[in-house]
Amino acid sequence: MQKELLRMENIVKTFPGVKALNNAAITVHAGEVMGFMGENGAGKSTLMNVLGGVFPADSGDIYIEGKKVAIHSIHESQALGVAFIHQELALEPYLTIAENIFLGREMKNSFGMVSKDKMAEAARPFLERVGLDVDPNEFVGRLSIGQQQMVEIAKSFSLNAKILILDEPTSSLSEKEVDVLFDTVRDLKKQGMGIIFITHKMAEVFQLCDAVTIMRDGEFMGERQSAECSESELISLMVGRDLGNYYVRTYNKPGDIMMEVKNINAGKRAIDCSFQVRSGEILGFYGLVGAGRSELMKAIMGLDPMDSGEIYLNGEKTKKHDPAYMQKHGIALVPESRKTEGLLLNNTIKFNTTLAVLDRFIKNLVVNTRKEDEITEDGIEKLHIKTPSSLVNCSTLSGGNQQKVLLAKWLATDPKILILDEPTRGIDVGAKAEIYTIINNLAKQGLAIILISSEMPEVMNMSDRMMIMREGHIMGELSHDEYDQERILKYAMGVSNNE
Repeated sequence: MQKELLRMENIVKTFPGVKALNNAAITVHAGEVMGFMGENGAGKSTLMNVLGGVFPADSGDIYIEGKKVAIHSIHESQALGVAFIHQELALEPYLTIAENIFLGREMKNSFGMVSKDKMAEAARPFLERVGLDVDPNEFVGRLSIGQQQMVEIAKSFSLNAKILILDEPTSSLSEKEVDVLFDTVRDLKKQGMGIIFITHKMAEVFQLCDAVTIMRDGEFMGERQSAECSESELISLMVGRDLGNYYVRTYNKPGDIMMEVKNINAGKRAIDCSFQVRSGEILGFYGLVGAGRSELMKAIMGLDPMDSGEIYLNGEKTKKHDPAYMQKHGIALVPESRKTEGLLLNNTIKFNTTLAVLDRFIKNLVVNTRKEDEITEDGIEKLHIKTPSSLVNCSTLSGGNQQKVLLAKWLATDPKILILDEPTRGIDVGAKAEIYTIINNLAKQGLAIILISSEMPEVMNMSDRMMIMREGHIMGELSHDEYDQERILKYAMGVSNNE
């Protein structure tokens, strides 16, 4: 084992009314990738914010390279060699790569003026270390998310970082960008860096991490070597209970056709797409990033323009093509991003839950608060949303509970057809199991459900049938008894299944 870079012990942090950390701990060595897991609200981000200098701990000890330190600010944390790359990247899109790397530490020429040339030259070796072959004078806003992440890592080199915190770094990346990131992390490991890799994805722990630290309810639950533990052991440590098979599905005999889509065309996003979905059925949509799944559903919903095609609801052809008409006729779309498309996070659960059904409790500018409360409490109760009050802002909830509020919002419209776009993205395994139970129960109640997911096991375990898309085309359709990972991937990658 190489030298110890970081040790945090007995860290306690209390916010008004909440003990966020209680005896939290983590240890990282040079040349080690330490996975960091726990349910939403387990305290992972709070502990990393203590290390990153966002706020101080109430008590506990922090050692960096064996020396006890006190961290009171982000600047102090950086000076000690800690770099924190947040899930929401903190780059300025209208500044160049070099300007972002040296933001706040601008280099100047002999006349005391900021020198873009000096910064560009100084940035090149840092970019080379992360394998980013781009002009340092390129604007950051023109880069892909994966490239922007590499700029953040390059910036950490300019700060002489020894400890790198990556918070859910793959959440917005394509498969190719994930591969590039993983190769970069492995190179950093060889260079002796200590890396804390926060993730919800079990596969990433076993693929990339040397060890994994588990937290639950603000406490350190244990550290395990990745090669010596199982997925079920990690889940049990995270949630305090054995979830068993957390994909919850009771297969029902599908009923009548609720929606039939014929020859939908919407630019290059959807090309000659046809399918149908029945009541009580979960129809999965799988494909690699950019396959067109979300775009097809947005076109059907009327959120994006549709060039041609027909949509039939309960056997009747739709007469209009706009979101209000589709919602009125029983379709609800739960969007992919709860932060940008789904919820107004700085508003309350009540506000968000009732936003799509204002006409049910507001008549002639008079608000029926009793009806509004009924709608809200019904959603909280049915979806088991963990909250002390419906007047709590959604920004204070865990990712899993935010996702439940988003579901409650659209279930309040009493849909007959529910489109779920990446319903478990960015939430922990315990919350996933709860969402799967909710989806299963909705199907049992007779809803027709379309489930879009980038996670093949999720689609395979939760759907009755699966449509596989690639570059706007539906490449194949499989029933549940025909599922096979290799066969599905061949469709998704455009490889003939006869090969």
